[in-house]
Amino acid sequence: MKKTVELKLFPNQLNEQEFIWERASSLAKISLKDVSEVTIIKRSIDARGSRPVYRLRCDVYANEHPIEEVPILSSFKNVGDQKEVFIVGAGPAGYFAALRLIKEGLKPIVLDRGKDVRARRRDLRAIQQFGEVNPHSNYCFGEGGAGTYSDGKLYTRSQKRGKIVDVLRLLVEHGATSDIMIDAHPHIGSNKLPNIVSNIRETILEYGGEVRFDSHVTDFNFENGRVKGLQINNNEWVNTDAIILATGHSARDIYTLLDRKKVYMEAKPFALGLRIEHAQSLIDSIQYNQPEREENLPAASYSVVAQINGVGVFSFCMCPGGLIVPAATAPGEIVVNGMSLSRRDSPFANSGFVTAISVEELNQMGYKGVFGTMNFQKEVEQKMFNAGDGSQKAPAQRVTDFVEGKLSTSLNDCSYIPGLHSARVDELLPDFVSERLKKGVVEVGKKMRGYYTANANFVGVESRTSSPVKIPRNRESFMHEGIEGLFPCGEGAGYAGGILSACMDGENVASAVKRWVLSQ
Repeated sequence: MKKTVELKLFPNQLNEQEFIWERASSLAKISLKDVSEVTIIKRSIDARGSRPVYRLRCDVYANEHPIEEVPILSSFKNVGDQKEVFIVGAGPAGYFAALRLIKEGLKPIVLDRGKDVRARRRDLRAIQQFGEVNPHSNYCFGEGGAGTYSDGKLYTRSQKRGKIVDVLRLLVEHGATSDIMIDAHPHIGSNKLPNIVSNIRETILEYGGEVRFDSHVTDFNFENGRVKGLQINNNEWVNTDAIILATGHSARDIYTLLDRKKVYMEAKPFALGLRIEHAQSLIDSIQYNQPEREENLPAASYSVVAQINGVGVFSFCMCPGGLIVPAATAPGEIVVNGMSLSRRDSPFANSGFVTAISVEELNQMGYKGVFGTMNFQKEVEQKMFNAGDGSQKAPAQRVTDFVEGKLSTSLNDCSYIPGLHSARVDELLPDFVSERLKKGVVEVGKKMRGYYTANANFVGVESRTSSPVKIPRNRESFMHEGIEGLFPCGEGAGYAGGILSACMDGENVASAVKRWVLSQ
């Protein structure tokens, strides 16, 4: 017999297994002597009261045990001699597309312009310490994509895009902690993701797939509306009739190449703003309503939103106990992003603080055509760079000075390793963006007391929130309407917004490829 119950615990009770079993058996109305197993199936924090509590959903088993799940990988078979499908991009969408192709009996060949996850670290060190941007290997490009060196947040609202539980199980089977199966807002941490990513690569290789690094796709061969092949590194042509395009949201050269090939694309709305960084202790005290964070409570996170003249201003990719990192993908631009290690134990809390940018308002400003949004994004990033000394030092302003339109005479301590320089960030941003952010942060400060403070920095610019270009595809076949055999996928195509949704989109596209192959 199994019963499901809801428990409420104080943080100091979280690791008291005997207490949890007693409470669970009592709520389930099952004698403790008959309880054979108590399994936590969901865990969340409720900080709305005077003291934070954990809410646990538990399955209570009487005289039986949970059925052990069969590993997903146990159903995989070698596909080395099966039909080949090329995947451009080794990020979450690309790698999970590869795993699903293997499950479907097709051979994935993954091409990535960057380096494997370990060799990539040298290029991350170069941009952090010396301001040197490798356009093929950076925080966005390389094995695992932008998600590898990030917080590894696994939260998504895309419940209908696929089976989230299967993605989480595959991550656990490749080394992630089983906690991600039960936490309401699971995360992995950028110190653990590299091992998981490399384990996924080993699985692809073990079952007959291929992964090729330093393989920049520089041309496509489309004939009579069909995929015929692709070019690697300007010299090697390979024949194929199936391409999954999973390049991520920053592969601007791929958009340009597709446009040159007359592939239909659309400008897409996105969001742009700044990174805001507070002391984590301040966020803890605000969110947990206590002067010091209680034991067994994680670094507090937040999600904020305000409507300014009918347009959204909101937090994005919030990193508790995290770091701000340089995410430029080409020399001559400043882009910042956030990441956290698994323990989230940095003294800083950072988040994107951004506003929605619509295609229509940019059209009115003269940013027209398929690349209007991308060109706007690029101009802001270059303006941020040109305001500095030619390094990856980022322009920054105290939050109150940003709102008041003043140069900060000093800046707060910051986690951003390349360093900051004081600048009128409010003037470096387009006026309409600055005005929304100014009003938005004041509005948020009214609801979240202490958020609007001189003890926080705004750091520019947070611009890679999502792709500014969409590569449309058929809703049922997942194939581009104009090019048979071309399957746009993930964030770069405009169909995902984070690790989980990208993984699920990769799986769905791979299954669509199998259906298409069977129909030929």
